[in-house]
Amino acid sequence: MLEHYPRIYFACHTRHVRDPATGDNLSSHQVSILDHLSVTDPTSLAELAAHMGVTPSTMSLAIDRLETQGYVRRSRDRADRRRLRLLLTGKGQRIREAHSVLDPQKVRTLLSRLTEAERADALRGLELLARAATLELDRRARAEVPA
Repeated sequence: MLEHYPRIYFACHTRHVRDPATGDNLSSHQVSILDHLSVTDPTSLAELAAHMGVTPSTMSLAIDRLETQGYVRRSRDRADRRRLRLLLTGKGQRIREAHSVLDPQKVRTLLSRLTEAERADALRGLELLARAATLELDRRARAEVPA
């Protein structure tokens, strides 16, 4: 899986996402940031930066642009004015809903290169992996719930 998945991802992933309302393009990195934010549950800039493996100053630059474009709202934490809280705006939520990590046309093209039997085998294998992923995510969620 570690050998094959990166090739599939590279062949099919979306490099830019177009805002369906404005036509603006966002990079996959910008969309990844939006994927980590909520409309209702604020995330601190420092926590987001740490989670994504960048410095707070690097994340701040990315958030500046997303805020200017209207996708993110930044505010100070009332309890600790040093902390920046990030929320997704309605416009940012629209981007999250409009994009997919994989480009559907590229996936169709990839699958068209397989015979019908190969395609069925490949999709069955992905279904099994997705079921195992769901079980693992459920296990992790139960482990995080305080007793």
